[in-house]
This record gives sequence, structure tokens and C-alpha cells, in this order.
Amino acid sequence: MPPRRNEKYRLPVPLPEGKVLDDTEGKQWVLGKMIGSGGFGLVYLAFPTNKPDNEARHVIKVEYQENGPLFSELKFYQRAAKKDYIKSWIKLKKLDYLGIPLFYGSGITEFQGRSYRFMVMERLGIDLQKILDQNGTFKKSTVLQLGIRMLDVLEYIHENEYVHGDIKAANLLLGYRNPDQVYLADYGLCYRYCPNGNHKQYQENPKKAHNGTIEFTSVDAHKGVAPSRRSDLETLAYCLLRCCAGRLPWEARDPAAVQAAKTSLLDELPESVLKWAPSGSCCREIAQYLTCAHNLAYDEKPDYEMLKKILNPGGIPLGPLDFYTRGESVNVHTPNNQKVVPRKAATKQVNQMQNRLIEKNIHSERTAESCLTGRKVQKEEPLTGLFNSETAQVEVRLLF
Repeated sequence: MPPRRNEKYRLPVPLPEGKVLDDTEGKQWVLGKMIGSGGFGLVYLAFPTNKPDNEARHVIKVEYQENGPLFSELKFYQRAAKKDYIKSWIKLKKLDYLGIPLFYGSGITEFQGRSYRFMVMERLGIDLQKILDQNGTFKKSTVLQLGIRMLDVLEYIHENEYVHGDIKAANLLLGYRNPDQVYLADYGLCYRYCPNGNHKQYQENPKKAHNGTIEFTSVDAHKGVAPSRRSDLETLAYCLLRCCAGRLPWEARDPAAVQAAKTSLLDELPESVLKWAPSGSCCREIAQYLTCAHNLAYDEKPDYEMLKKILNPGGIPLGPLDFYTRGESVNVHTPNNQKVVPRKAATKQVNQMQNRLIEKNIHSERTAESCLTGRKVQKEEPLTGLFNSETAQVEVRLLF
């Protein structure tokens, strides 16, 4: 039975480090230190008892059993994101990877007379919101590649009857062992929009208005409409705009005012974004992408390949992300010195930085033109050098 939905989930009493948890498959996991907390649960490092390892490669999320988000995330993985499913999709689509964290197990445990639900997941690295807080914006090539990688993820989860429902920089995490990969995490608000192939009907519900993270949520969500594929695409566009421009065209305060600002922006696409966009940004591509997303019907299937071509009209192969590394050697800048180090050593330093940031915050809370329906858009110029070659050089800025 699913837990009852409660608007105010309670954080659980922390479990003791070293506690052994038995999952439903009979595997045992040892809790390491707690590395984070959210609105409903806690996150710990974890170690399998059958494979002792000094470096934690897994995490365990825990919440009180009567809470809801972790149950929703667990059902998503059990129905739609098993490791074999993801592996088959990667082969089918000829991808190098798919940015969905791997699921390893789940179960129920007891502590101080309370039942806790837990999930064992792949350990990830730093989230992009922390990097945005340091840098303010990302490079154009990085933003557009993030969009393409997330479209790969969204196509997979949409084809498996789910939408994510909460796309934002805080839920985009770099790989723990490979910071050139990015993952869409946290499926606690995911929604089964098309159970057994039957799409939910469009219905506004004022009692559910403004659900989600106000800055990024879709206009449908502002109206209390259940999320759909176009909602995820719209939310991703706002996330990309924030990464590209360092801000959004609205202030995240009054939900009704934010809704009005988004509606106004969408009504005048793509000109509204182009007029607002900072000079030299990648908002032109995002404006075209958002126009196509906005013109979708509520239950219409997006053309994911066409959307990816809008973000990469030159069709240049994807390369490493520009957060830290580009090539075999990199420049690592620290506050007091500057030196050149091998790529492997730079990646190790990035991972160490990620761990420090985690500990610091341990308790903190068709074609493009065919979809534009007659709107004129400036012809795209090839984005030469959009993505990185394997031999390029780059600076690595460690975020101390």
C-alpha cells in the first residue's frame, strides 16, 4: 500500500552510523556517515558487506515509512528504470551513457520503534546548483550539451510512462567517478502520466496550483494540471535559461506573479526570450526549443531528435563537459598557485572537492521551423566548436 500523501513530511530521527540494513533481495548494507538531508529524508554513504571498500560508491536514502516521496521514487525504479532496462535503451539508442542514477536495492528497517523505508543508489557527485552558485553562469557549449543529455533522459522516462516533474540545477548531478557525465536525480515527485498507455486528461485544479519549484515549474503546474511530457520540456528550458543567463525573467516570490510572467514570455516566443537574453548567451537556441515545447498539445509526444538538433544544429559529437576538464592535461587553479596536472589527477581533485562540499552542506536543506507555427526565427549558424574534442585543453577551476 502506498503511504498517504502529506503536505508536510517529517524528517526522520537519524540512523546510527554502522547500522546494517537488509534489503528485499537479502543483501546487507552498512551505513556510513550522513551526507545530506532534504525536505523528507536523509542520505548516507553506504557499503555492501560482501565487498568491503574504503571508498563508498553507494548512498542510501531513508525516510519514515509513512512518508511519500521515497515510495514514489522506488516505484519509478521498479517499474521503469531497472539496470537491465537502462542498459538495453543505451544499446538501442547508441548512447555512451544515460543520465539516470542506478538503483541497487530497497527495504524496510526499524529504529527506536519507528519503521524506515530505504533505497540504495549509485553515488553521484556535486550538483550543478553549487557550481552555479560559484560561477554564476555556464559556457554556451556546456548549457546546450546539458540540454541534449537531459533530453536523452526525458525521452527514456517518458517512453516508460513517467515524467520527472522537478527539473532544476539542484537535481542535476555530475558523476562521482566521472565528472564529465551529468545525471537527472531525485524522482520523488515523478508522476505516471500515461498508466498502461492511457494519457491523463487535461484538468485544472486550483487546489494543486503552483506545485513544484516555483522558479522552474511549468505553466500547467501553476494551473494545477497534472504534469505531462511538455511540462518536463518547459521546465528544462527554464533550467537551461538559468544556467545560460544566470537568472530568469521573473522573481521567485509570488506564485501568481511568476505564472503571469511565464505566460507572457510564452505568448511572445521566441522574440520575448531574444529581447530579454543577455548578449552573447545561448538563449537563441533555447528560445527555439522552448517555442517547440510550448506548441505541443498536452498529450502530444515530443520529437526529441528534432529538439536535440535545435540545441546542436551543427550535429557536432558530444564531448566532455566544460566544468573541469577537456583533455588529457588541464590547468588546475587553486587560490595560491597554478600548475598543470594529468587528467586523472585532476578528476581525483574534483572528487575530493565534491566530498568537501557535501560535508560542508551536510545539514543544509519535424524541424525547428515546422514547430514554430509560422513564427519567424533567425536562421541558425553552425555552432563551430560547440562540443569539445578529446585533445583540447581547458582550465579546471576547483570550487573552494
